[in-house]
Amino acid sequence: MKQFALALLLVAALTLVGCGSNSSSNPANINGTWTATLVDSSNNPQFTLGMSLLSSGSNGSVSVSNFTITSPSPCFGTAQTETGSFSLMGNFNGNMTGSFGMTVNSATPGNALKLTGTAKGNTIAGNWTLSGAGCTGTGTFTMTKM
Repeated sequence: MKQFALALLLVAALTLVGCGSNSSSNPANINGTWTATLVDSSNNPQFTLGMSLLSSGSNGSVSVSNFTITSPSPCFGTAQTETGSFSLMGNFNGNMTGSFGMTVNSATPGNALKLTGTAKGNTIAGNWTLSGAGCTGTGTFTMTKM
């Protein structure tokens, strides 16, 4: 009977070790390098974005750096500002989930690109809207952490 109990205890211990978490194997959080593809309602690519995101504290703000944007039209000049926000809804076993928002304002010609979406793991997906001086549009986007 002692051997059976010992064997059962050993199996239970090995099962718990196997279910344990190793955060280094799944480092899903907002911090890092991201790429995004924005498409219109016909699934035509409109913009490609690249950026580094860094959580800026407990208020949900996100710092955006190394921002690049490609577009088929002159909707964005060389000077733009980017702001972002992230609201963590859960972080269970390293899986990031939450709402994400980002705005890109161009100084010239004065357009604003707004992204709103939901983060899950190393992907953020949602909708985008472009408004301003001669450039408008809407669609969906997918961001992937590199």
